[in-house]
Amino acid sequence: MNDNTIPAGVPAVDIDPFSDAFLTDPYADHERMREAGPVIWLTKYGIYATARHAEVRAVLNDHENYISSAGVGLANFNKEAPFRPKSLILEADPPSHTKARAILARILSPKTVMQIREAFQQEAEQLLDRFVAKAAEDGQVDGVTELSEVYPLKVFPDAVGLEAEGRKNLLLYGNMVFNSFGPRNELLRKSAELVQPVTQWIMEHCSREHLRPGGFGDMIFQAADRGEITQEEAPMLVRSFLSAGVDTTVNGIGNALLCLAQNPDQYEKLRADPTLARPAFEEALRYESAVQTFFRTTARDVELAGVKIAEGHKVLTFLAAANRDARQWPDPDRFDITRRPTGHMAFGSGIHGCVGQVVARLEGELILTALAKRVKTIELAGPPTRRLNNTLRALSNLPLRLVTA
Repeated sequence: MNDNTIPAGVPAVDIDPFSDAFLTDPYADHERMREAGPVIWLTKYGIYATARHAEVRAVLNDHENYISSAGVGLANFNKEAPFRPKSLILEADPPSHTKARAILARILSPKTVMQIREAFQQEAEQLLDRFVAKAAEDGQVDGVTELSEVYPLKVFPDAVGLEAEGRKNLLLYGNMVFNSFGPRNELLRKSAELVQPVTQWIMEHCSREHLRPGGFGDMIFQAADRGEITQEEAPMLVRSFLSAGVDTTVNGIGNALLCLAQNPDQYEKLRADPTLARPAFEEALRYESAVQTFFRTTARDVELAGVKIAEGHKVLTFLAAANRDARQWPDPDRFDITRRPTGHMAFGSGIHGCVGQVVARLEGELILTALAKRVKTIELAGPPTRRLNNTLRALSNLPLRLVTA
């Protein structure tokens, strides 16, 4: 945490972006921060922040001035030791980041995605058949526990080569990881407590002997065999791959279902034209960003939107606020699946943009396509429940009522 002396000429804002109230409903505070200025000072933590699209994008795309190796959370790893090993992807800078990312980018190439599409589509259609049948039998279903968690926990770990037993442990681990990017508050304490019993499982199942030959995980170890990374780095990269590739997709799909249930006119458009599934998922990512925030640290004295920031300062980027910036999007608080939200920040941007976004997009598209082909209307059967997380926009329950075609 930095010295909390308010810098001259920088608007000071007394919002706590990690409070329960903010995490439950951040949008009014997002607007307040955007309108305060292009760069603001959050007095609660003594840090710089930006909530406008242009400045968020500028920070994320300038990896030389705004580094990730000091941590993408509030803690500054140049001043304190991380409480867990750093991610080889999220919390690294070139050249080490370049090496690890090149391996994952090769594994998740467009050719690979085409190869897994058929299997992912079959799983989506089979899951939706069960989902619709259960809705008909019980009168309602849970969009989170019976769909948005089930599908990514099936298809992505299958592709990685992880055994089926115990996969829900990934959700506990991911919840802790994304909580760790905020302050050491009650959310982090509770999630760290919950993950302790499964930590050994996570570490063991990122090892080579627990991964199916030929899967994405095995491909990472093959890269280690070729000397592209060390044998010690390989399981760490598998771990980062799994934590990044499951949680964000679970929440992206859950939020998309909520958006469609709350906007029946938009679901009607999707129902009439299921090819809108991909843009509908993109709009949901913009409108209810699964990843809300990320930090960077200044590598040297920099200037952002006319504000001079000294070396070693944390800068908090509000991805979700950028995604509703009226300077970038017309009528940004309206969910519109015919919008083309190119340039949204939900997957980050620049060299640290989510390496698994191509798979997340595929999963979102296939689930929404299968839904549109089977379900005439989707509506809330009760109030949804948010699962608060320092970084993620997550749901713990989403009761839905479906009317089938």
